[in-house]
Amino acid sequence: MDLDDITTHQSITPTLITATTAASPKSDSITSILYSNHPLLPMAKVPRNFKLLEELEKGEKGIGDGSCSYGLEDGDDIMMSNWNGTIIGPGHTVHENRIYSLRITCGDQYPEKPPTVQFISRVNLPFVSQTDGKVDQSKLPVLANWTRNHSIENVLVEIRREMGSFNNRKLPQPPEGSTF
Repeated sequence: MDLDDITTHQSITPTLITATTAASPKSDSITSILYSNHPLLPMAKVPRNFKLLEELEKGEKGIGDGSCSYGLEDGDDIMMSNWNGTIIGPGHTVHENRIYSLRITCGDQYPEKPPTVQFISRVNLPFVSQTDGKVDQSKLPVLANWTRNHSIENVLVEIRREMGSFNNRKLPQPPEGSTF
């Protein structure tokens, strides 16, 4: 390799990612450097717990207009596996002003594999089992086409969007407050 070869290579620009532990947000930050634009180095994968910590922080701050929220079921769950989600039904639909509770489980393979999602509140949607409230991953696009870049937020927002879709906005619903 001569000097001409070296100068034609793209420069490496590190991207810093900082994460703190859920137990102590004031503790030292863990910083890793990802070389994101070097043509020969692949983007490093963020470990499961770092991704879940990022999602926890985002969930605690709230999503957009507050129509979807999520957080850990148990603050002492160091594996960050079990989450609660809430969706406020979209306006101008049969879901308007209804509050739907969900259970979200991020398994050991998360974020490589999608979380499992189950409604606690009874709802009539084509991708939700009417026996136990489980979301059929093959019928909800964000779960069917899951990538590690998706998140719990993406799942809740897409479910809410589906509630307001033309095909689902007027589906008859179980009595408000009923559960699976």
